[in-house]
Amino acid sequence: MTSPSTFLLLIAISLLLFSKPSLTIFVSINCGSSKSFIDENNIKWSGDYDYIQNGAPQEVYLGSSPLSTLRLFTTRKKNCYSIKVPRGEKVLARASFYYGNYDNKFSPPIFDLQFDGNYWASVNTSSIYYVDYEAIYVTKGNFTSICVAQTKDNQFPFISSLEVRSLDPKMYSHVDSNHALILQWRYAFGGNQTIRYPEDIFDRIWTPAYGILLSEVKSEESSIDVSTSEDQPPKSALQNAIVSSSTNSYIEFINRLPKDEQPVYINAYFSEVMESAFGKRSIQMYIDDKPFLSPIVPPLGSVKEVYITNITASANTSFVLRASDSSTFPPILNALEVFTITDAFNAGTDSRDVKGLLELQFAFEELVDWSGDPCLPYPYTWDWIQCTSDAKPRVTALYLSGYELQGTLPDFSSMTALETIDLHNNTIEGPIPNFLGLLPNLKTLNLSYNRFNGSIPASLVNKNIEIDTINNCLTGMKCEPLKDSPSKQTAPISEDEPNIIDSSTLPGFSSGDGSVKNNKLKKFFILAMQALLPMVFMKYM
Repeated sequence: MTSPSTFLLLIAISLLLFSKPSLTIFVSINCGSSKSFIDENNIKWSGDYDYIQNGAPQEVYLGSSPLSTLRLFTTRKKNCYSIKVPRGEKVLARASFYYGNYDNKFSPPIFDLQFDGNYWASVNTSSIYYVDYEAIYVTKGNFTSICVAQTKDNQFPFISSLEVRSLDPKMYSHVDSNHALILQWRYAFGGNQTIRYPEDIFDRIWTPAYGILLSEVKSEESSIDVSTSEDQPPKSALQNAIVSSSTNSYIEFINRLPKDEQPVYINAYFSEVMESAFGKRSIQMYIDDKPFLSPIVPPLGSVKEVYITNITASANTSFVLRASDSSTFPPILNALEVFTITDAFNAGTDSRDVKGLLELQFAFEELVDWSGDPCLPYPYTWDWIQCTSDAKPRVTALYLSGYELQGTLPDFSSMTALETIDLHNNTIEGPIPNFLGLLPNLKTLNLSYNRFNGSIPASLVNKNIEIDTINNCLTGMKCEPLKDSPSKQTAPISEDEPNIIDSSTLPGFSSGDGSVKNNKLKKFFILAMQALLPMVFMKYM
């Protein structure tokens, strides 16, 4: 009969083996698909219809999930996915792209990748293989936005998959939180298997790697304690290593950094693989032939992590490991991560303009699915606004002609930098708001071909503003019959519940025919825009 203590021990072991880590964010989006599935790593992938409306799904016939579909964007300067996150969360974001000749043109495009209004990378896709890009950063709001932006004529951006994972806040802490780490490569040396979740609970991808004229060696230790490393590498990444042939030979990193000098962040991991070498192997690192830090003595059964920060490097920089003068064993290396560090984050669009744009999105459902930073990075603004190029840009124009807007005009008086407002050729009704005449910089106001009624407010009379109000229902005008609007198609909504937000308290959206369009995606975009503001507008909650 099993004793109570043995029974409790078995329960504890089962929990350790089979429990999924409690991570705040673990989102995997299969772009261009409406279906969910669980892959061979026990990662659940969701379709992207709960995250985005624009774009067209495409199939990649030679791809395997999640790279068997993609979402193509042939309209808008940029298109964004917005994902709910806690403010101040440290996250790993990974975007993957597999062209796979889906269009039978053998012409893989080049376009930009952005996050939270900041430049991330220039995506150079391939007809043959997939490419992915990874960034580690601290979120500034309650949403993080990942965007693709067209940079070349007739080269349309797309995305195959998008992943966002929470990290421990103590990880990768040797860089200011106003900068991001952009992964260049991450290697686990000496092994032959790619390592990711569940072996790495944070789902970093460790690529197996070898060395030229170097040997691979497996650790004699059955278990390795990684608690001594603040970046928590998976144990499996440390169970193998590369080693040079003698104390006179060295290990040199194959450097694929950009040609220009950039600030870098490098983590090198060392764990002794031989009991007989414990305490006898000592490694000196050199950067451009100069000793870096003191000699490294790899521990047995645990890990020594070496951080290389506060330096700049390029493709011409040399990183070498040699046996120190006192070492009787050659140098080894178990794992390596290399990042470049971005410039400081953009300040974001002025909150007064974000507030006004949010009011417009609440009023007109046609605008709801625009997300990401409205103005940044410059010049990738939303298509219907114009912004200044300042560090904290202002919105100077609204170009909403022909957007099929229906309803009354909301109060966006906070947008005090507006010079041009073009709302013609819509179905906006109600009185012309008085605040329009109080906007201090307004020069052009086009309200023609709408359904405004009443009289022109006194604030707009005798002002040096070019105003066009023809074809409305104003006092003294003949109100033209309302023409039928063309029907609009909407993307199907996935049967799966969105796994990132509960927005049941947000208001519904009424269309011109009185039908209620209160789906979670529209609410989601409103919340994503709210996250750009320094405070939550309680009147909407």
